[in-house]
Amino acid sequence: MSSRIKFIKPSIFESEVIDSWFTLRNHYLIQTDNDIPGLNLGLNTAEKESIVLKNRKLLAQEIDTNEELIAFGRQIHKTDIKYVIEGGTYQKTDGFVTDTPGLALAIQVADCAAILLADEKNKVIGAAHAGWRGAVANIVPKVIDKMVQLGAEEQHIKAYISPCISQVNFEVGEEVASEFPKEFVDRKKYKKPHVDLKGFIRHQIIQSGMLGSNIELDESCTIEGEQFYSYRRQGQKSGRMMGIIKLK
Repeated sequence: MSSRIKFIKPSIFESEVIDSWFTLRNHYLIQTDNDIPGLNLGLNTAEKESIVLKNRKLLAQEIDTNEELIAFGRQIHKTDIKYVIEGGTYQKTDGFVTDTPGLALAIQVADCAAILLADEKNKVIGAAHAGWRGAVANIVPKVIDKMVQLGAEEQHIKAYISPCISQVNFEVGEEVASEFPKEFVDRKKYKKPHVDLKGFIRHQIIQSGMLGSNIELDESCTIEGEQFYSYRRQGQKSGRMMGIIKLK
């Protein structure tokens, strides 16, 4: 692979069956007339669609995957999950599952978490966009359930939880905090409640029957790391990164 684009490569999926990536901001990538520097992959950003589509084409080349074999979602922070057998852009979709070889599933994020899932033995993969709304609405357990319906087994599923907002920086109002179990909300250390989104998602994954040893959780915080896009830090100048999982 070319070194033009910098990725995180989840180690949990190192196999001949699965490939995966989490794109970084790559702020040094500049296109003529772009408004958001870097590898912005989000069509829901303050960037010209033509620029984002060029970035997606560059991404496809870098991961050696035909762009027509990547499933993208128009994410809306809900729990609509699609079973897909071909690439393309799927409306109102925050999660995917597939058992189709050669197909890649893509989830775009800034401060939300991209959850990548794979059962290498039974050749089933899934992906979820998990911000706080999707997380409390159980999008990750729902993706796991759909994978099981395709033949996956919980004990064989592995998961990657991408960089996202950390508890230290996830200050919320009581209306949001009350949506989470109390053990994932710190109301003592800060003036306002702080939510542990990553810890909550990991808990949900284990509650779904998966093994804790089969979970890779990236501790990086998107707000603190300049290598990441962050909507809370950058506002409308924030692009989107992508978590991608591919069934070879």
